[in-house]
Amino acid sequence: MDAPPGDPVFSARGLTKVYRMGEVEVPALRGVDLDLFAGELVVLLGPSGSGKSTLLNILGGLDTATAGEVRYRDLDLTKADDRALTAYRRRHVGFVFQFYNLIPSLTARENVAAVTEIAEHPMRPEDALALVGLEKRLDHFPAQLSGGEQQRVAIARAIAKNPAVLLCDEPTGALDSATGIVVLEVLERINQTLGTTTALITHNAGIAAMADRVFHLADGRIVRVERPAQRLPARAIQW
Repeated sequence: MDAPPGDPVFSARGLTKVYRMGEVEVPALRGVDLDLFAGELVVLLGPSGSGKSTLLNILGGLDTATAGEVRYRDLDLTKADDRALTAYRRRHVGFVFQFYNLIPSLTARENVAAVTEIAEHPMRPEDALALVGLEKRLDHFPAQLSGGEQQRVAIARAIAKNPAVLLCDEPTGALDSATGIVVLEVLERINQTLGTTTALITHNAGIAAMADRVFHLADGRIVRVERPAQRLPARAIQW
């Protein structure tokens, strides 16, 4: 499958991850090769246990590979120590998870500000929340927001440090279809407005229609890469 022109943002070769539980070895990734390019929105699609989250966590510097190589531009994540990985996550990567992990005692604005205070080139919390359509909910606490609104605050928090990369692990997994579409529209807008390279994990095949490329995973391997004939807007997805 043709890839976009230019040098990859991420390049993985022979990526392997084995978890050891006592004397038992559990392979999570089995020799993954992967290139992701600037500005792409890609979907990692596969059933539970296929290796999607492990791959995303290694790309994000939250986990390390057992073997193989993965690079973010000129940085070899495979050889980076904990300090280098922490700096990498802080400067370059935004994370969105299935569960929002907001601080209950802080408002939406304050939850976002908690990240901007440690970022090098942050946007204003108000601007990040406006990008996700919550400019009128700045001073609401998480308990005053719906699940979809809380996820949008989490996305605003992730993008407020102006990351080059946004990694999303089942961002609609806890939401109903109508609310999930709203969240996907937000991710789509971020990708197109900021040019953020976006990787989105899902087991929902319908979401793949909004991607530039779709990586199908099974049993710790990428078994197929597809480029949808037409990238559909999030609102046109059949859930």
